[in-house]
Amino acid sequence: MTSHQSHGEQLLDINGVELCVERFGDPAAPAIVLVAGAAASMLWWDADLCEQIAGRGRYVIRYDHRDTGRSTSYPPGQPTYSFNDLTLDVLGVQDALDIERAHVVCQSMFGGSGLILGVDHPDRVASLTFVSTSTGADDLPPPSDLAMPAEPESSDAAAVVEYVVAGARAFAGGSPYFDEAAIRALAERDVARARNYASTLANHYAIEPDGPARGGFGDIAAPTLVVHGDHDPFLPLPHGEAVRDAIPGAELLVLKGAGHDLPKPVWDDFVSALVRHTEGARP
Repeated sequence: MTSHQSHGEQLLDINGVELCVERFGDPAAPAIVLVAGAAASMLWWDADLCEQIAGRGRYVIRYDHRDTGRSTSYPPGQPTYSFNDLTLDVLGVQDALDIERAHVVCQSMFGGSGLILGVDHPDRVASLTFVSTSTGADDLPPPSDLAMPAEPESSDAAAVVEYVVAGARAFAGGSPYFDEAAIRALAERDVARARNYASTLANHYAIEPDGPARGGFGDIAAPTLVVHGDHDPFLPLPHGEAVRDAIPGAELLVLKGAGHDLPKPVWDDFVSALVRHTEGARP
């Protein structure tokens, strides 16, 4: 096995639940934990992207949130966990893999987890990267009108796949990089692999977002990179600019042509920025 390939999926007992975790690269290298967005399993951090980061000298960890992929599932619409529980799962993954401090990359809704970790658990975070997220300030532009179909019956797997593809198309915001065939293949794997995809579609949106106990974005001391697509229709670019402006010393990488996602043509720019960002941060 070359140093950047996957170590294989593992089901680990973390915080009283089962979480599916996959690692890439050398465990002795600086660790990067990838935290996917709402309703997104680890598959939405593409394995080839993980291998590309690992190939640049990083130990990359992706995992299935509760109610996604192979991790513990709850009845649709009835999650018994909080947003903070999902945030503490990041630290649980670090504990299970004996990682004291990690470079944490948080996407979309789970930028809120990065905020909590950076403010309330700074000793566990070597650096933070916020991808396609927001401060949530009232004066930021609202989402574009996303053309989303009605949610299908969860028993109709083909219809669910088409729904996921339609959602990904809408969130790409007209990006020239949207690859429908690749997204459909990903969605088919995601739906087939999940314990209960009806729970995936519903449960993260059924919990109330939490904030840190001790402050806000201005209290983050970890080195911070903000990454945002200039085609993002859900959280337009001013949301990413607001995150940068709110965190002392934060840098912003604008991904030209990307929507609310990380399409393959922007990987080189993203990986190069992430490797630079995680080079000088305290181990």
